[in-house]
Amino acid sequence: IMSAYWITRCHILDPEIYNKYLELAGPAIIKHGGKFLVRGGNQTEKEGEGFERTVLVQFDSLDQAQRCYESDEYAAALQFSKKSSERLVVLVDGVDV
Repeated sequence: IMSAYWITRCHILDPEIYNKYLELAGPAIIKHGGKFLVRGGNQTEKEGEGFERTVLVQFDSLDQAQRCYESDEYAAALQFSKKSSERLVVLVDGVDV
């Protein structure tokens, strides 16, 4: 089985509302089998700019990541993100090593 990854690049427009997203999203992602590998922290943008937050979550499969993103728990969190941030989100298969 090949791991899959959920990658988010985020520009936060309203930190107060975005914090509500964080409070709900983390538990939802963990509940659905996600393992946080990167969750904010210091970063240096080398190409492109404007996304001060990067998140990388590992899942056992792309299907598992997709189910998490489409879950009711994550939908409850997502409403706050849409009101408070601009994001790029991608779910992608890892490399089979």
